Amino acid sequence: MNSGNTSYPRPVCGENRRVSPDEALELLTRVPVGDLMRRAYGARAERFPGRVVTYVLDTNPNYTNVCVTGCRFCAFSRPQGHAEAYTLSPRSLAERVRKSYERGATTVLLQGGHHPGLRLSDWLAYVRCIRAACPHIHIHPFSPSEVVFLSKTTGAPVPEILGALYAEGIRTIPGGGAEILCDRVRARIAPEKATAAEWLAVAETAHRMGFRTTATMMFGHVETDEEIIEHLVRLRDLQDRTGGFSSFIPWSFKPGNSPLGKEVCQSAHPLRYVRVLATARLVLDNIDHIQSSWFSESITAGQLGLLAGADDFGGILFEENVLQQAGHQRATTLDTVLTVIRRAGFVPARRDSLYNVIEEHDDAAAGADVLARVLARRTDCTERGR
Repeated sequence: MNSGNTSYPRPVCGENRRVSPDEALELLTRVPVGDLMRRAYGARAERFPGRVVTYVLDTNPNYTNVCVTGCRFCAFSRPQGHAEAYTLSPRSLAERVRKSYERGATTVLLQGGHHPGLRLSDWLAYVRCIRAACPHIHIHPFSPSEVVFLSKTTGAPVPEILGALYAEGIRTIPGGGAEILCDRVRARIAPEKATAAEWLAVAETAHRMGFRTTATMMFGHVETDEEIIEHLVRLRDLQDRTGGFSSFIPWSFKPGNSPLGKEVCQSAHPLRYVRVLATARLVLDNIDHIQSSWFSESITAGQLGLLAGADDFGGILFEENVLQQAGHQRATTLDTVLTVIRRAGFVPARRDSLYNVIEEHDDAAAGADVLARVLARRTDCTERGR
C-alpha cells in the first residue's frame, strides 16, 4: 500500500489559471449553454486530443436492500424485518454476478444498504465468492458512506477496513453516497448518512493507501447553485492533495417513488444536466475523466454530454436495481451505445475500471462482435492458466 502523503501539483486551465468558485457559479447559471459547451469541449480536447469515448461492460447487483439510514431520496431500501427486505448470501451474490459475467460483464460495482448486521467478514466473503466464480472480473465495491457506517457499527477504524479490502486485491472503490457534499443538504435528504467531511476523509484515506476511486454527485433536489459549486471545489481540493479520483460522475435526482419525490416532483431538465457536466469539466481541472450517463438521464442527454466535455459514456449495465425501484426504467444494448457514440462524432472504445482503453472499435464493429471477443479472450486466459 502507498502510505505516503504525496501531494499533487495544481493544474491550470487553458487560460493559465483556475476557474474560481465565483466564475464557476457564473458558468453554471449565466453563461449561454452553447458557449459553455464549447468551452468545456475545448477543455476536454486539450486533455484528450483524439475522438475516443470510452464505455465499460458492467453489472450493479446489490448484496442487500436493508438500510437504516432512511435517505429521503431512496425508494430501494427496506427496514429490517420488512417483507421485501433481503440480504444475499455470498454464493447467491456470486451466482448473480456470474450470469452477467457469462454475458460479457468485465466489472461488478458492488453496493448495498447500510445493514447493521453485516460485518467486515461478510464483505470479504462476498469478494472471495465473486472472485472464485468469476476470476477475471474486476470487483469495484463498497462506497465511502458504507465504509463509514461499517466503521461506526463495528468499531473498526476506517484504515483497518480499507486495509483488509486492499489485502484482498481490491484496487478501486465507487464514489457513491456523496450526494451533495454540503451538510445543510445532507441534513435534509440523508441525515443519518456519513457527513460530507466523513465521506471526503474515507476517499482521502483510500487514495493514500493506493486505491483509485470515483467521485459522484446527485443534484436536482434541494441543493442551491452555490452548493453544487461547493461540492465540485471540495472534490478539486482533495484531488490536489491525493490525485486519487479517476473520474467524476454526476446524475440527477429521480423523484419516482421516493419520499423526497413528494417535495421535488420533477427531475432536472436535460439542459441542466448538460450545464452541470460542462461546469464540472471546467472546474475539475485535475480529474481526468468526466462521465456522461445515458442510463441516469437519457440517451439524448448522455449524447449531448459528450459534446459538453465528457469523455466516457458509462456502463452497459447488465443488472441495476436502485434507480429501477425509483421508477426509472431504462435499458439499452451495446449496439445502441456504439451507435450513439459514433453519431456524436466519436470513436467508441471499451475500457477497464481504471480507464485504460482495451480496444477501439472501427465502424464495422458491432456489439455481438465485441462481446464475442471479450468471451473468447476469457476462455483463452482460462485455458492458459490450467
